[in-house]
Amino acid sequence: MKMEINFKKIKKWLSLSVTVTLYIVLILLVLVVVSSKASGGEPQIFGHEIKAVLSGSMEPGIKTGSIIAVKPGGDKTRFTEGDVITFKKEEGVLVTHRIVEVVKTNGGVMYKTKGDNNDAADMEPVLSENVVAEYTGTTIPYIGYLMNFANSKNGAFLFIIPGLLLLCYSGFVIGKALSQIEIKKPTEPIDKNVT
Repeated sequence: MKMEINFKKIKKWLSLSVTVTLYIVLILLVLVVVSSKASGGEPQIFGHEIKAVLSGSMEPGIKTGSIIAVKPGGDKTRFTEGDVITFKKEEGVLVTHRIVEVVKTNGGVMYKTKGDNNDAADMEPVLSENVVAEYTGTTIPYIGYLMNFANSKNGAFLFIIPGLLLLCYSGFVIGKALSQIEIKKPTEPIDKNVT
């Protein structure tokens, strides 16, 4: 009897855990999609942009396939040696590297950058106006692969999966609950006039 009660508690706890996890994943995916569409491409959370890292130039600190949080805006000439910045290398290509030298010229400020995992500094210095954001130190491994896939043509399907799983799971739970309800037949009234 005690084993049966514990088994029921475990089943109930697992059921609740699955439901909560599916809801959280669904809500997070909706937030990421809405945020990226509203900002014109890159998801934003509390003023920080989320970027996927698809190269190993900053390993071991920032692993390939990670996502990082970067803070856009501000004075682009404020950075110092050791800061990690995200900058435009060419149209449509963003790079996140560490500043190894700040070069001040009459025309402004340039940064010599280098990936932590690279043997040599980058060939071309970065103009301060090409700096997009500063790396905040926040990184989550492996989510970048998922984010990159989600932005592809086939990736839109990925956002439907948690909703479908939640719908199927809800149907299963409702069906199971309905099958356990006992249908009571109305009892016939007793006729007191019968002799």
